Amino acid sequence: MRVSIWLASRRGAATLVLASVLLTGASAGASSVPTARHPGLAVATPGSDYLALGDSVSFGYRESTTTPAPDYGSAANFVGFPEYVASALGLHLANAACPGETSSSFLDPSALSNGCENHPSATGTIEPGGYRTIYPLHVRYPGGQMAFALHYLRTHPRTSLVTLMIGANDGFICQQTTADQCVSELTPVLVSVTAHVHTIVRALRLTAHFTGQIVLVNYYATNYANPLDSAASAYLNKALDAGGAGFHVEVADGYGAFEQAAQYSAGDSCAAGLLTRLFTASTFTGCGVHPSVAGQALLAQTVESVVKK
Repeated sequence: MRVSIWLASRRGAATLVLASVLLTGASAGASSVPTARHPGLAVATPGSDYLALGDSVSFGYRESTTTPAPDYGSAANFVGFPEYVASALGLHLANAACPGETSSSFLDPSALSNGCENHPSATGTIEPGGYRTIYPLHVRYPGGQMAFALHYLRTHPRTSLVTLMIGANDGFICQQTTADQCVSELTPVLVSVTAHVHTIVRALRLTAHFTGQIVLVNYYATNYANPLDSAASAYLNKALDAGGAGFHVEVADGYGAFEQAAQYSAGDSCAAGLLTRLFTASTFTGCGVHPSVAGQALLAQTVESVVKK
């Protein structure tokens, strides 16, 4: 089974997804949730617990052709921004993220994922097998992330922070399995991401009765000089953030942080050293879509900047 194919996404994929939106004259930019910080939320006190939720970015996934080659048999070899946040704030981390997770499979592990629990065929049907079928996650749990999150929060009352980064794989699957590369299906995908994130955050607040801080982590663009590329991430972030509206969430502006860091590299996140570097026979072949060590550290800083300490 070639897990790397399920998890990999072409850098050009996201640029095609939102082409129709830009043609309508809509503007793209970093998003925000119109809700004020709730004064009663728990402070991220050193020694308290931290639950990280999401996909390959939160997991710390690296492509198979990065150097040194990753050992997928040991989750400890993968370090994402949650590990940096936990270290900086002195928190006990449970990183439940799964590479390839979609907002649908987050809620229901039998739903289509992009290589977490299962993977799509060329026509979009569900094929068995995914990352967690073969390799370990940072946290072992049965069922899906939603069920684990609720269980974790109920059994860890000292949890002060939850981060969530989800939705990119929804767009990648749509682009990979539709004839027009998701141009006509764009709106339903974004609406679905918003609805699923709403369901997730609502469950954290009302079902698990979580009173700590929830931070939605925004996606970056791989190339800000490409308006379609940057728009893809911006509109996905708007969909993600809209799902958290009304539930006292904070937004970590990963989009803006990468944009600022890439400004002296012509807006190219790859040239700025923020993305993983891929090699074939020791020859650099370009960047992947996942954050490098520097990129993960930068995402961690955006989270830390909005966490109430």
